Amino acid sequence: MTTRCGWAGKDLQMQAYHDTEWGVPMRDSRSLWEMLMLEGFQAGLAWIVILRKRDAFRAAFANFDPEIVARFDDKDIERLMADPGIVRARAKIEATIGGARIYLGMRDKGEDFSEFVWSFVDGKPLIGDGVSVPAQTPLSAEISKALKSRGFKFVGPTIVYAWMQAIGLVNDHSNACFRRSVA
Repeated sequence: MTTRCGWAGKDLQMQAYHDTEWGVPMRDSRSLWEMLMLEGFQAGLAWIVILRKRDAFRAAFANFDPEIVARFDDKDIERLMADPGIVRARAKIEATIGGARIYLGMRDKGEDFSEFVWSFVDGKPLIGDGVSVPAQTPLSAEISKALKSRGFKFVGPTIVYAWMQAIGLVNDHSNACFRRSVA
């Protein structure tokens, strides 16, 4: 029997996410931005809600291509607000469009998003203690502040910490989890 982190539960989709994605170091700038946007949509909801809607989010947001999303206008916002496949929260939709513009602005100034993200941990994942999983940390607060200073929305310290875990910036798999040493 496979021992996983308790949060993976019995849901097969959640287990697959845990087993193949969560905590695996992600280095692709676009993918890092997509996950940050999805974590923002997750605010106030359970991650399983976003996971079940992820394909619909990708379809609605042009596969999270920041070049396309940055050009979304009021008509696109209304289209997204009418899309039952995604979380229809205007502020989160607008934050994603704004996030695409910020991402592109960073890129245009020569700031690679992946390098920016990984600079906070000197390019190497942090290893949690395998027992406690904080909701936020001083580092997530620091990253949150840096993201907010660039104009990103829905990037509070708790959302940022969940993102850090998802993208492998920190390995918070439990000590008993089979992914602990291979994340």
